[in-house]
Amino acid sequence: MTGHDAGSLRAEIVRVAQAMDRAGFCPTKSGNVSARTDEGLLITPSGLPYAATTPADIVAIDLDGAPLAEGGLRPSSEWPFHTAIYRARPEIRAIVHTHSPKATALACARRPIPAFHYMVAYCGGRDVRVADYATFGSADLAGNAVRALEGRKAVLLANHGVIALGASLEGALAIAGEVENLAGQYLALLAAGLEPVVLDDEEMDRVAAKFAGYGKVG
Repeated sequence: MTGHDAGSLRAEIVRVAQAMDRAGFCPTKSGNVSARTDEGLLITPSGLPYAATTPADIVAIDLDGAPLAEGGLRPSSEWPFHTAIYRARPEIRAIVHTHSPKATALACARRPIPAFHYMVAYCGGRDVRVADYATFGSADLAGNAVRALEGRKAVLLANHGVIALGASLEGALAIAGEVENLAGQYLALLAAGLEPVVLDDEEMDRVAAKFAGYGKVG
């Protein structure tokens, strides 16, 4: 990757992180964004408000988490699941992690999102699973996330938040936004005391086939 390409990717990571922040997906500096590179990945730094983040603040690490430059900021504490996902999913080019309110509410109830709407297939499968709980930033959380993401582009992290994957940063952000939208619709149904009608597996497979070439979403 040339210096110009890396600079553009750093700027795009900042743009996506700030868009997440403006959408209310990252309360109190939560969440993180990364993109794969030839050497490893670029990831948002730890503890820096997104409004104040610049492209120069983005941290370069390899797929083992080792820094690729001297003297930079520390990478997000969630770097272990970013590196684990990139190792397990070579087709993935970008990862967005949010604490978006409605999806996080479901994650805290450890309640997956069923196929009550066909747009669930946009997130990569017949449902949005919940990964088992583990302490943030841990290898256990990374392993749980990788397992729950098998065949999926999004997952709820129990008592934590959301991970969304994409073939591009914009694609990963779009999936994170759709998870939040679906979570809001699902919560509204539950709050009204209504039982969602779940689409069958055959229909969800048909929808997934239609989405297969729908934008750069992995």
